[in-house]
Amino acid sequence: MHDLIADMRELLEPSAVLTGEQLGDKYSVDYTGENPHEPLAVLRPKTAQEVAAIMRACHAAAQPVVIQGGLTGLSGGATPRPGEIALSLERMSGITELDASGMTLTALAGTPLQSIQAAAQEAGCLFPLDFGARGSCQIGGAIATNAGGNQVIRFGMARNLVLGLEAVLADGTIISSMSTMLKNNAGYDLKQLFVGTEGTLGVITRCALRLYPRLPSRETALCALKTFDDTVALLSASRRHLTNSLSAFEVMWAPYFDFVTEHVENCDSPFEKRHPIYALVETEGTDSEADSTRLETLLGEAFDGEIVADAAIAQSEAQREAIWAIRDGIAEIARMLTPYASLDVSLELERTQAFLADVDTALKEAFPDVTILVFGHFGDNNLHVFVTTKRHEDLEQIHKITYGITGRYGGSISAEHGIGQLKTGYLHHSRSPAELALMRTLKAALDPLGILNAGRVLEVEDATAA
Repeated sequence: MHDLIADMRELLEPSAVLTGEQLGDKYSVDYTGENPHEPLAVLRPKTAQEVAAIMRACHAAAQPVVIQGGLTGLSGGATPRPGEIALSLERMSGITELDASGMTLTALAGTPLQSIQAAAQEAGCLFPLDFGARGSCQIGGAIATNAGGNQVIRFGMARNLVLGLEAVLADGTIISSMSTMLKNNAGYDLKQLFVGTEGTLGVITRCALRLYPRLPSRETALCALKTFDDTVALLSASRRHLTNSLSAFEVMWAPYFDFVTEHVENCDSPFEKRHPIYALVETEGTDSEADSTRLETLLGEAFDGEIVADAAIAQSEAQREAIWAIRDGIAEIARMLTPYASLDVSLELERTQAFLADVDTALKEAFPDVTILVFGHFGDNNLHVFVTTKRHEDLEQIHKITYGITGRYGGSISAEHGIGQLKTGYLHHSRSPAELALMRTLKAALDPLGILNAGRVLEVEDATAA
């Protein structure tokens, strides 16, 4: 190890190699705060060539490496395991090309998502990937976890926005698949090896992203509803009336909505009465007057059909932000409810109500004092189930109960947050033995020594299986 670190100091500039007291707490754990562990060292390259040199040296020494981006993950994927070196991409930041005519943007993997959004906006374009950690997450990590967020219903997951990738394999080989063409069927689409595989098959170092025309019109409404069936009916009506302009359909069940509006400053409900469920509907288009009319028509018919009990339409950007602040209030209340289980699941819409009823019953039987808060991207089948007893020792059982029910309902134990280290033991609930075997085959082919993000996605004993 001392020889390897010495080699790294010769390869990289002094500030790129951190050890001992230089490490602090920053690199020891991701946003979950679970299982912190100080890495042996932190390496901070600036180029793909430096990443390749690091991986060649680590491969030769069979040295395990964990990849770190913005450390905003919620599955323990970037948290070091004992004996690992951390490879941080924080210094690989910057937009290297923006083609407004071709609607593409090329960036280094450590570039913050918000910087990419801002650059696209300045060029009159839109990069639609968006979620709460936009200011601190890095685009490489967002791609590696196939992040989703608020506009999946219209633009798809991160995978749909990636045109090309550059990545470094475990042995230091650089794979450049940086085409910006929408159509490219020349053999295997190799970039897909690195999208959503959480750094287990390679280190993303650069990406070519798809942009969209900037949309000048945005209309936002918060709707109060009485039943789950009414929520499904409103989603169906929104898809019919708003067609291609519907960009977000977020749902908050009353326990979550009420907790946020009661405990978070400047998050006030626009309604005089409480309701069982709330839906945030947002459109983006090119004609503000026409878009506003379509939204008002939708809500008018929903009122007439007794689908919507009440609604508030944002009349300004400030009111829009106030509505979204309630939806994004989880970041504020999480600190009040630590420790907690933040479960990220997806299910077929028709099974969602029964799933939530079973989860509620099972958790309350196991933990009578449990708090269960549910919200999520309803338009794309994604639920965030936030559960706490404020006792750390209960978390494992909470995960076991909820993921077991998710499996029975044919759902996914990870809609957008990834598997990381915290969910590896539950992956069998969502993947068949044949699928898991194929994942192990891919891992063994690209990382035969099992040094790259070991113990993420696949359990350690599976990660190096032939």
